[in-house]
Amino acid sequence: MINMANKRSVFILFLNILLFFIVFSTVDNTGAAPSAEKALKNADSSRESLYQSSKRMNFRHNWENCIEAYEKIYTGYPGTDQAAWALFHSAGMYTRLNKISSLEKDLDEALLLYERIVKEYPDHRLADDAQYKMGEIYYANKQDTTQAYVEFLKVEIKFPNGDMRPAAKAMLEKLSVLLGEKQEKEAVKNTAPAGTEETGIRTVKDIRHWSTPSYTRVVIDLDKPVDYIDHLLKKDPDLDKPRRLYLDIKNARVGKDIETTIPIKDGLLKTARAGQYTPDTVRVVLDIESISGYKTFRLHDPFRIVIDVQGNNKATAGGEKKAQKRTVERGIKKPQKPDETVSLARQLGLSVKRIVIDPGHGGKDPGCYINGGIKEKDIVLDMAKRLKTKLEKRLGCEVLLTRTTDIFIPLDERTAFANIKKADLFISLHVNAHKESAIHGIETYFLNMATDKQAVLVAARENATSEKNISDLQSILNDLMLNTKISESSRLAHSVQDGIMGDLKKKYQVNKSLGVKQAPFYVLIGAEMPSILIETGFLTNSIERKKLISDNYKEILSEGVSKGIESYIKSIDMAYTGG
Repeated sequence: MINMANKRSVFILFLNILLFFIVFSTVDNTGAAPSAEKALKNADSSRESLYQSSKRMNFRHNWENCIEAYEKIYTGYPGTDQAAWALFHSAGMYTRLNKISSLEKDLDEALLLYERIVKEYPDHRLADDAQYKMGEIYYANKQDTTQAYVEFLKVEIKFPNGDMRPAAKAMLEKLSVLLGEKQEKEAVKNTAPAGTEETGIRTVKDIRHWSTPSYTRVVIDLDKPVDYIDHLLKKDPDLDKPRRLYLDIKNARVGKDIETTIPIKDGLLKTARAGQYTPDTVRVVLDIESISGYKTFRLHDPFRIVIDVQGNNKATAGGEKKAQKRTVERGIKKPQKPDETVSLARQLGLSVKRIVIDPGHGGKDPGCYINGGIKEKDIVLDMAKRLKTKLEKRLGCEVLLTRTTDIFIPLDERTAFANIKKADLFISLHVNAHKESAIHGIETYFLNMATDKQAVLVAARENATSEKNISDLQSILNDLMLNTKISESSRLAHSVQDGIMGDLKKKYQVNKSLGVKQAPFYVLIGAEMPSILIETGFLTNSIERKKLISDNYKEILSEGVSKGIESYIKSIDMAYTGG
């Protein structure tokens, strides 16, 4: 009996201990939120009290005491609503403190705290405010208009439904003007002959086009950056005039070799006209037969205005055979429409029948190079030809190259070629470079806003422009956000990166994957199919340079790309069929 009593006592003791821990745990968990609320309220009171005393605000330790109180909240109660507010108020205090201290480190600390909100609390109502505040700091405090533009642009991209979007859009419009003026001044400074006065008038040098009933791209080449306004006019039945799309190019004149009237009559456009509308304005007019929409954007170095026009089913019916032949003529030419008759399966990337491979650079543009004759343009052309052979054998599809010889092709023409050929995939091949020779690795990009400084630099080099020429990214990327091909391009990029690294690591132990990244590459803008850009290695790294000129390496890399493309097609097929 004694033994049974002991057992019963031990059992009761165990239950009491267990109950104690349960109660203790419950009290602790339920008490966490009220504690965070109380701590935030105390910290807010301390901050407001400080702001009411100009004398106390002159001493840094008073600021640091308040900031420390907020720090205890976002470190002690991570993931809570109070933590997000604590980060936000801390960042605001550092920004305000900078006005007294004039220390750059205070602004940098504020930026880091705002960035934490965006990354760690992306769904919080303060996230878009934090992103906007970062733009304000770069604009008002750091006087860095270029970076300010990028930060405000992220508000539109990351938080399209946020309440800060209208304010960000207003700032983007303001900064676009400032950046454009800055670029014009730099262009004048760099091009004006010594001892002469710059008039500010630009010249329309050429107007190029690529046209089919389902695709048209018009490119207006100028000698220097300009501003322009585009308008789409409705048809006026009383005046018997066709619907028109026109661009007014400011501070410009028509070049001597430009045709002023071009008959088209292809079902999309009737005529195209370019003329001197006023003494300082060139007007380019497209007389429309039938279109469904259009977009315009600017590219740099050399400066050009790009117009992509979409047609509709009525305009494109019966014109497909005539469209297969690529047309590049002087003057302006026929606008376009995405082929709405394409099946859903093909839109999703299934049944890939045609792939366009783009060997980067060429002709007068060598890309990156090393003294001694090793040039990016030669390496990627060799890779492209090998990849073409492997893809045709592995997938049984048609593979076209944007160039098969050492010739120069503008970036905008490469994308137009892929669209005209109705490619299902677009793959651009490149070789990387870096000022630090130790940097090495392979990375694959898809088109989007750059998320890190290195991606910006890579895009700037491949765009053959300055990373500061970003004042047109708003219109370009706003269009991209509505393009479903971004998600498909991302999937393709991951499949190809995995395919490359899977094959290379079997043969080379030191190969490094730099992963999949995103950046605004001109050559990918306007592509109507999933498209990626592959940086196949660093020519500036001695080890990778030896690989890049090796036939064996190029064979293995091409095999990896082809496997990655095959994997992408299979993954989409499984997703579509429910396999």
